[in-house]
Amino acid sequence: MAVTGPLLTSKVHDALLEALRSGAACIACSLDLERSTTTVTLDSAGWNWNQTRYPYLETCRARTVYHWTGPSFEPVSRYTHALIKLVPTEWGPPTFEIDGIKMLPTAQVSPYEDAANKVALVQPRGKVILDTCGGLGYFAAWCLRGGAAQVLSYEKNPDVLWLRSLNPWSPPPGGALQLTLADVAEQVATLPDASVDAILHDPPRFGIAGELYSQAFYDHLARVLRRKGRLFHYTGTPNKLTTGRDVPGEVAKRLQRAGFATELVGDGVLARK
Repeated sequence: MAVTGPLLTSKVHDALLEALRSGAACIACSLDLERSTTTVTLDSAGWNWNQTRYPYLETCRARTVYHWTGPSFEPVSRYTHALIKLVPTEWGPPTFEIDGIKMLPTAQVSPYEDAANKVALVQPRGKVILDTCGGLGYFAAWCLRGGAAQVLSYEKNPDVLWLRSLNPWSPPPGGALQLTLADVAEQVATLPDASVDAILHDPPRFGIAGELYSQAFYDHLARVLRRKGRLFHYTGTPNKLTTGRDVPGEVAKRLQRAGFATELVGDGVLARK
């Protein structure tokens, strides 16, 4: 799933137009969401990169990533059962949204660095890791960088996998990363007992995917995890201000019933079998 062609955001497009207005013949910028910097040449009719000519956009919206389709730049978004889109961040690595709901934290830290901090909690080196809800693959990327022996990653939404194919920050499958298009709520029952050393669980919020917060699912996580294995469960604190609901506390109690020792860490629950 290699990214092909440039990716544009309003920040980059505005920089191209500003350079053109200033009379510059070229500009250094990023066409891969800040993974690298490259140089493009400019004139009033368009810009050139990698021996290909591209047009300026008539409208370049904020909070949108555009990819080159051949004839034109189009938003990295799809509508199948819900509107799903890649959303740029000030940090470079993008987040994504489903029907306007942001799926990764971005307010105070890059979603990529946030994933690094959470992966460090399960100490991935040499381990087989279950990544329950693959998303953009940032957990998997840091597991691989941390020397994991194998990452078993599940993602049930094909549109999310399409986003990954266009996101230069998402790791390609293969090698130690086994990426499966499937619902982990169903697939977890097929995994052997004591077959993984650590688990990373970053489900959508409870109202969207309540089955991934169920006692039955947590019992399966305990079953597939080896003794002394670690699990990090992202929870956030949804509804805390409006209803006073304590989702991290509820999750911790269910994990304890499944056989885990738990502690609240950051925006989730760290559990040990």
